[in-house]
Amino acid sequence: MRKPVIVLLAGFVAVAGIMPRMASAGTADEAQIRALEGAFAAAVKARDLDAIMKVYSPDVLVFDVSPPRQYVGAAAYREDWKGFLAAFPGPIQFEVTDLVVSAGGALGYGHSIQHVSGKDAKGKPTEVTVRVTDVYRKAGGTWLIVHEHVSVPVDLDTGKADLSSKP
Repeated sequence: MRKPVIVLLAGFVAVAGIMPRMASAGTADEAQIRALEGAFAAAVKARDLDAIMKVYSPDVLVFDVSPPRQYVGAAAYREDWKGFLAAFPGPIQFEVTDLVVSAGGALGYGHSIQHVSGKDAKGKPTEVTVRVTDVYRKAGGTWLIVHEHVSVPVDLDTGKADLSSKP
């Protein structure tokens, strides 16, 4: 009876020693992903297409709210971002809120609400709120977005998108 108790105690001690390191690794990875999202938001506000694209893996797959159904690879998604920035020729206000991140090992995921406002090409004020889910992969110590899904709620009775997306 004594041997199983000692083995069980040794197991608890081993797990207790590992858990703080696992928690701090997850916390550090999550902080790095949050920093990536912060750099992304700053890049959008600055209208810096190159900086925007730095958060994406070259093999990113994106389901965006605008056609086509999907963008395969960073080069294709870059064209989408180029069009987005052209739709807001002046200053852009951009905010990422309600960001929830989880990471472990080489994979992580997050979801957020993203709000953009500015004036369109005709000078009309425009605001759009979207839901974003990202999958991150860590390679060479760097986190990048490998899959992104951008969506808006749709009123199924009218078929109209809810671009203000209030909870």
